[in-house]
Amino acid sequence: MLSKPKSRKIAALIAFAGTVLPISGFHKFYLGQPLWGMLYLLLCWTPIPRIASAIEGVWYLSQKQEEFDRNFNSGLVPATSTTLTQPVAVDPAQVGAVADALRQLDSLRQEGLVSEYEFEQKRRQLLDRIA
Repeated sequence: MLSKPKSRKIAALIAFAGTVLPISGFHKFYLGQPLWGMLYLLLCWTPIPRIASAIEGVWYLSQKQEEFDRNFNSGLVPATSTTLTQPVAVDPAQVGAVADALRQLDSLRQEGLVSEYEFEQKRRQLLDRIA
């Protein structure tokens, strides 16, 4: 299951199911975020996971497919042929600025000020600026 692309609709359906079932967080396991899933399971006696599941279900459905793939299917969805055939003009100054930002972000991660998940999301955002 970890090597197959995740479906936005299935993730939303599992998240919405977590709002009515006594246990929520299964959508986090489906999306390859087991630590978050465990946190949801540990907090199942509170309303927090149910509310978070409802919000995330709406968030998954409101995302465009490309954004969902970027967030949850990185490396699993093949690039389109138009992306591979068109040359990309890259500004060296922009690459340098992104590289500096990545170094700072990595130092924050190493100091424990940014979680692995937050680091990965911000890293993807920074790398998307180059392309």
